[in-house]
Amino acid sequence: MNRENWATRYGLILAMAGNAIGLGNFLRFPVQAAGNGGGTFIIPYLICFFLIGIPLMWIEWGIGRKGGQLGKGTTYGIAKKLKAPSFLKISCLLGVWVPLIVSIYYIYIESWTLGYSLSSLNSELQSGAIDSNSKMNFYKEFLNNYTGFESSNRFGIQIPSLFAYSCLLITVLINYLILKRGISSGIEKFVKVAMPMLLVMSVFLIIYVLTIETEYSSAIEGLNFLWQPDISYLLLPKVWIAAAGQVFFTLSLGFGAIVTYASFISHDKDIALSGLTSATLNEIIEVVFGGSIVIPAAVAFLGISGAIAVANSGAFSIGFIAMPAIFDGLEYGVFLSSIWFFLLFIAGLTSSIGIIQPAITFFKEELNWSRKRSVNFVILIIFIFSHLIIFFPKFLNEFDFWAGTIMLVVLAILEIYLYNIYISPGEPIKEINRSSLINIPRFFNFVFRYLLPFLLVLLLGSWVISDLNSNNSLILQNDIWTILSRISLIIVFLGLIKIIRRSNQ
Repeated sequence: MNRENWATRYGLILAMAGNAIGLGNFLRFPVQAAGNGGGTFIIPYLICFFLIGIPLMWIEWGIGRKGGQLGKGTTYGIAKKLKAPSFLKISCLLGVWVPLIVSIYYIYIESWTLGYSLSSLNSELQSGAIDSNSKMNFYKEFLNNYTGFESSNRFGIQIPSLFAYSCLLITVLINYLILKRGISSGIEKFVKVAMPMLLVMSVFLIIYVLTIETEYSSAIEGLNFLWQPDISYLLLPKVWIAAAGQVFFTLSLGFGAIVTYASFISHDKDIALSGLTSATLNEIIEVVFGGSIVIPAAVAFLGISGAIAVANSGAFSIGFIAMPAIFDGLEYGVFLSSIWFFLLFIAGLTSSIGIIQPAITFFKEELNWSRKRSVNFVILIIFIFSHLIIFFPKFLNEFDFWAGTIMLVVLAILEIYLYNIYISPGEPIKEINRSSLINIPRFFNFVFRYLLPFLLVLLLGSWVISDLNSNNSLILQNDIWTILSRISLIIVFLGLIKIIRRSNQ
């Protein structure tokens, strides 16, 4: 079976960057920065980017390109071809399980941004309130009504609005139409249009936001908060942990998507410079664009203390409550709000098609299905399981905690082991430097072998300890929906195991 390939290096870089550039760049990064010292957060963030983000990104590109040579595009398929031990092969199924589970809830949240963009155009997102508290309450109630949170009954079931459900259907359909056309004709052509569009909308919003000045503060003061560090924050371990976590999420590390995308690269093509370029583009979008829209706007209308308070309440709060309230007080606010949410929708799309692709590749390769059949099946599974997220809020928390947090790092550790032992055992950088346009310094041999796995184990351990001291998400609660959500996660993984056993017969 002939494998697909990227048509151009430009398209590959945009697709990789688009996979990483998602809702987290514009929502999660501002929350982490505002809640961890503003400009101070940038220092550990950049350090973690160079010590964790870049090396792990290169490893995933290396695994993917090697997999393409072997005719495989998932961590499981590659481990199987490399004749890894059974335990490692089964564990590498996380490279399919993680993105599949994440896509189930990500695509629903992505659909919110479409719904909010359309609601902005027909003025449904205009509160008519004068003071900021009334505006915030209006948009909080709007989000509750949109998602159905207020309709939750004593059984914990919530019913979203019909409009919200319609937007989910449209979002699923758009993802389907892009993915069914394949790598070069679908994903690559889409990102060549979507990424420039995203950049133009970002620049437009930045220029407008930076002119904002209110009785409370100004957008320029928000920029100062973002870029003027308070060195005392560097002594707080939580700031470093948050920075490492953000780098992980923003580069889509541990999602399996980079490995799959890289498997469609020809074996003699550069990955060192291409990987570095896509990662750098992602960082520019996140730090310069993502940071220059949300934080300055929030500081201008709420002051620094108010912006921090909103950020501490989470990404949903700052993205779907605070930002509409801010735009509501601006001239041309309806138009600006629509642009903001459409920007988020495009960013979400470039990510969702990336995290859905590993599952499609898995079914194509392990069951010898056609792309059309694989896309149809995966999209159907995502759509059906997304109803668990729509109607049962506990499922979102559990899916995000296990697939979107803990297992990301577990998969990354497995990838490091797979790469160092089975792909480039002698000299880790050798595989990355093969056919590269730049040579990775020998220092990264030490990083790949020792520093990177140590830092990831440290990060995973810190998350576990933090959870045990606060949320206790690791411990099974006496709650029927939590139990059912974990059972569903196990069922999906067992289903993948059954598929590989069938393919091996």
